Amino acid sequence: MKLTKEQIEIINSTGNIKINAVAGSGKTTTIIEYAKAKVRDSKILYLAFNKSVKLEAVKRFANECLYNVQVETAHSLAYKHIVMQNNYKIRSLGYKTNEIVELLGLEGNGEKHNEYILANHINKLIAYYCNSDKQKVKDLNYTDILPEGKAKEFVLNFYDYIQNQARLFLNKMNKGEIEITHDFYLKKFQLSNPQLNFDYILFDEGQDASPAMLDVFFKQNATKVIVGDTHQQIYGWRFAVNSLEKAQFKTFYLSTSFRFSQDIADLAMEILQWKNHINHDQAENQVTIIKGKGIGKEYKTKAILARTNLGLLVKAIEYVTETKNVKHIYFEGNINSYTYADDGASLYDVLNLHNGKYHLIKDKLIKEMKNLEELEIYINKTEDIQLGIMVEIIREYGNKIPDIIKTIKNKHVENNEKEKAEMIFSTVHRCKGMEYDTVQLVNDFVTEEKLKKIKEKSDMNLSQLNEEINLLYVAITRTKNNIHIPKPLLPSKFPNSSKIQIIKVLPSEEKKIINKDKTYSVNEVRETHKGAYKQWTKELDRELSTMYYDDINVQDMAKHFGRTKGSIISRIQKLELE
Repeated sequence: MKLTKEQIEIINSTGNIKINAVAGSGKTTTIIEYAKAKVRDSKILYLAFNKSVKLEAVKRFANECLYNVQVETAHSLAYKHIVMQNNYKIRSLGYKTNEIVELLGLEGNGEKHNEYILANHINKLIAYYCNSDKQKVKDLNYTDILPEGKAKEFVLNFYDYIQNQARLFLNKMNKGEIEITHDFYLKKFQLSNPQLNFDYILFDEGQDASPAMLDVFFKQNATKVIVGDTHQQIYGWRFAVNSLEKAQFKTFYLSTSFRFSQDIADLAMEILQWKNHINHDQAENQVTIIKGKGIGKEYKTKAILARTNLGLLVKAIEYVTETKNVKHIYFEGNINSYTYADDGASLYDVLNLHNGKYHLIKDKLIKEMKNLEELEIYINKTEDIQLGIMVEIIREYGNKIPDIIKTIKNKHVENNEKEKAEMIFSTVHRCKGMEYDTVQLVNDFVTEEKLKKIKEKSDMNLSQLNEEINLLYVAITRTKNNIHIPKPLLPSKFPNSSKIQIIKVLPSEEKKIINKDKTYSVNEVRETHKGAYKQWTKELDRELSTMYYDDINVQDMAKHFGRTKGSIISRIQKLELE
C-alpha cells in the first residue's frame, strides 16, 4: 500500500500529536501504520468511539499481528476499573422519568405534572455532570445548556431543588442502593484519577469525546495521539466537546479522501464554508482542503439519510408506498429505535393518547397526560425533542401509523442480512463511520438561506449552528459515488456534476396533503407541475433512468422533473425500466 506524504509524516512523528482527518482519509490505516512503526514491545492503548468500531479495530490490529495493542472504548475501560471492582449492577437503558419520580419520591407542588418535569431535568443534569470534567454537581450551571424559553424559566424557579435531588440520586447509585448507569461509572472512573499503564494512547474520533474521558486522557503519562475531524462533531447534545481544539499538541493533517471523488469533495468544502455566515473572525473559518481520490463505481449499497427521525420516517413511508416492488429495507440501529424515545415512550403510546385509549398506554408518563395538548406543555417545559417529533408524526399520519410501521417492519431485514437491503435508511447520527455507494438526502437539514437569515441574531447558539452544518457535511461524505441532494441544500452557484443529482422541491411539499380522489384541470396540473406536458428528450430519459436505478422514489422524481407521478410511472413503463 502506497502511503501519502501526510501519512508518512504522522508515522514518523514523535511526542504528543493531534491529527485532523477529513472523511474517508484512512485514519484507522494511518493509526495502524503508526503503531507498527513503534517498538514492538511498546504497550499501546487504542480508544475506539463505540463497540462496533472497537470490534473492527480488534480485527485489523490482529491481522497486522499487533498483539501489543489493547483496543477499548472509554466505557469498556471504565467498566473494568469501576464496575468489576465494586460489583455494581448496570441499568443499561438508563432511568425513565417516572422511575426517577418514584425513586426520589418527587411531588408536583400543586402544579400539573410538575414532578415529571422536575424528574426530566434532574435526569438531564445528572447526564450533564457525568459527562463533564467537574468534580461536583455545584461546579456546573445547568441553565447554560438550556435555550431561552419555558424550559429555562421552569428550571430557574426550581434550580436548588433540581440540583439537590440530582446529588441524592447520584449518591444512591454510588452506594449501590440502585443500579448505576453507563454515564455514572465513566464519571466515577474519571474522578478516581486513574493512571493507565501504557506507553502510547491512541484516541480515535476525538472530536466527539466527552470532557470526562478527555480529562482522563490528558492526565496520562503516555505519548498521546488524538485523531478526528473538527467538522464531524455532531454529539454536542450528548455534551461532547471538540477535543482537537483543546489538545495543545503538534497538529498533523490527513486531507486526501479515498472514499469519494473531487466533485463530492468540492461540495463538502462548499458546505463547510457556510460557517463563515456565523463564525466571524474565528480560526475555524480557515478553508478546509479536501482532495477527493475515490474512484467508486459500484451501486450496491444505497442509502437515504436524514437529519431527524421524523424526516427519515416520512421518507421511508414515501418509499415503501411508492416503490411497490421493494422487498428488503434496512434501518441503521434497527427500526425499533426509531419508534421509541430514549425515555421509553413509544410512538404507539402517543397514538393511543391521541385517540383517548388510555388503557392501552404502557408508558407511565404518557398515561398521566389527558391529551396531546398536555403532552406538548410538558415537551415545552423539558425541551424533550424526541417526544416532540413523535407528536408531529402522530399529527401528520394519525391512525395510519400502525399499518405503515407494520409494512416497514415486514420489509426490514436483520443486521446479518443487511447486504440484501435494496435501500438503507438512517439518521446521520446512526450512520457515523459508515459509507454507501449512493446516498440520497432528505430535505430536513439546515440551508444556507436559513443561516443567512439568522446570522444577525444576537442570541443565536453558535455551537449548535456549527453542529447543524457538520451534520450536512457528514451526510454528504458518506457516499462513495453519487449523491442525490434536494435543491435547497445545494450551495448557490455550485457547478453541475455527474456525481451530484439535484432533487427539485415544491414550495409546499412538506405540509401539503394531496387528495387522491380529486381530479385536476390541465391548468391546475401545470401550476404545480411545471414540466407536466413538456416533451421527453434523450437527456431527460437518461436522467430519469439514472434516478430510477438509484431507487429514487416516484414522488421525488416527479418533484425533480416538475411532472405528475402518473407521468413518471408512464415514462418508466415506456422505457421498459421495470
